Amino acid sequence: MVVVRGSLAPGGAVIKASAADPGLLTHRGPAVVFEGIEDVIARIDDPDLEVGADSVLVLRGCGPVGGPGMPEWGAVPIPQKLLARGVRDMVRVSDARMSGTAYGAVALHVSPEGALAGPLAAVRTGDMIVLDVPARRLDLEVPAEEIEARLADWTPPAPRFGRGYGAMFLDHVMQADRGCDLDFLRGRSEDPDEEPYGVLRGMIGGW
Repeated sequence: MVVVRGSLAPGGAVIKASAADPGLLTHRGPAVVFEGIEDVIARIDDPDLEVGADSVLVLRGCGPVGGPGMPEWGAVPIPQKLLARGVRDMVRVSDARMSGTAYGAVALHVSPEGALAGPLAAVRTGDMIVLDVPARRLDLEVPAEEIEARLADWTPPAPRFGRGYGAMFLDHVMQADRGCDLDFLRGRSEDPDEEPYGVLRGMIGGW
C-alpha cells in the first residue's frame, strides 16, 4: 500500500501497488472523465468512447460526501474494446474505494474529493495526469492558476439529503485521509491509534 500526493490529491490518495501492473506505476496519460458511476455504466463500453491504453480513467463524485459514503466503485472496468486488444490494466483515479480483492493501477480515496471542490473536480477529459508511485506523486499537469479558475466556475452538486441522518452525515463526515470519521467524534478515543486510519498510517509511513 502506498500513499501518493500531488496537485491532484493534496490530501493524499492510496494505491495498492502490489496489485498493479508494474509498468503503470510510473505513467503519464490523458484523462477520460466520468461523472459518477451512472456515467461509467452508460459510456465505458461505448465503441465511440475516445480512450486508449495510455488513458487515465477518472471517476469522481463518489467520495464520502459525493457517493455518499465512498462506495466501492473505484475499480473502473477496462473498456471492452481495449480488453479485446489485450489490455488488462489501466491507471484509474477516483475518490471512491474498491474491494480489497480488486486489482489494478487504481489510485483511490483521492482527498479532497470532487464533490467538495477538490482538484479532482477541475479535471477535464484530455488533461494529462502523472502517476509516479516511486516518487509518491499524483499530479494534474494543469497550471495552478487554471485549476483555481476552473474551480471558481464550478457548481457543487445538490446535497443528496436535506434532513435527518443523511444530512447530518453530509455536514459532518470528514475526508478519506481523516478516516471518513464524523468530526464531532474526533478526540474521543484515549488511544490515538484507535482513531480511524491510525494503525494504517503507522504501517505505511503516515499521510
